[in-house]
Amino acid sequence: MPSTAHYAVHAPTPGGPEVLTRTEIQAPTPGPGEIALAVAAVGVNFIETYQRSGVYPVDFPFTPGTEAAGTVSAVGEGVTRFAVGDRVATAEGIGTYATAVVLDAERAVPVPDSVPDDVAAAVALQGFTAHYLVNSSYRVHEGDIILTYAGAGGVGGLLTQLLKLRGATVITTASTEAKAELAREAGADYVVGYDDVAATVASVTGGRGVDAVYDGIGQDTFDGSLAALRTRGTLVLFGGASGQVPPVDLQRLNAAGSVFVTRPKLADHLLDAEERAWRAREIFGLVASGDLTVRIGATFPLAEAGRAHADLEARRTTGKLLLLP
Repeated sequence: MPSTAHYAVHAPTPGGPEVLTRTEIQAPTPGPGEIALAVAAVGVNFIETYQRSGVYPVDFPFTPGTEAAGTVSAVGEGVTRFAVGDRVATAEGIGTYATAVVLDAERAVPVPDSVPDDVAAAVALQGFTAHYLVNSSYRVHEGDIILTYAGAGGVGGLLTQLLKLRGATVITTASTEAKAELAREAGADYVVGYDDVAATVASVTGGRGVDAVYDGIGQDTFDGSLAALRTRGTLVLFGGASGQVPPVDLQRLNAAGSVFVTRPKLADHLLDAEERAWRAREIFGLVASGDLTVRIGATFPLAEAGRAHADLEARRTTGKLLLLP
């Protein structure tokens, strides 16, 4: 019989938020190279709504979640990096909508004592994403002028803060005045509506164009992002909130001024324990020092994950959503 001490939230079939239901699970036992995590907080990400609904193909019954923080409750054979009682977080878990999960020890990172579990869970995926964008996809330099989008979003707010720490000028967008204020609080220098991007870029750069664009919107903004670049500028397309960009004639990059376009993903920037540790050390260090603010928009009981999904899909929230067991 499964233990009543632990449960997960899964979708037995594709559907709306209402299909997410609580189900009892056995206490997980880690295998070689694995750790068991007593989950303290789970990050909610929009991709999980696509998986739950069947837009992105997954196997059902499906337990969502890749992001979590908590305490190591058991270690498997060969694990030396962690011990029982250590606090860890991950952005690469499987089925983290649960009170306890098993993780590949290599895909977990230590959490400093000064960083609470909820903050660690909230910043793992989006913080590591913002970190690879400014350090690896296009390395930002002091004095750069950067265009981003959705400055009030989870990644957008963290990205703006990292850009300002690098000494960049930040142009970003917001769809409402309330969201614009959040983007300004994160440090954005110019917050405009989507229709005002081109004119703002021209004004701020004197017609030269921005050094780089970080674009998580995709289809709706791609043309404007390309047009906003300076000669030999870089477009980092890291998401497709409005849909994926259709196939592009590469000659357009020539005509735009010998520009560069890259389409990265987080998994390719967490290739080994050393790279994970570097990104985690810098992000958690900035949080601990107060130089990076993580905005938690709302928390929900784990058993009410469906309500979190409904609010997220209805755009009723800002900041990071968390599930708490």
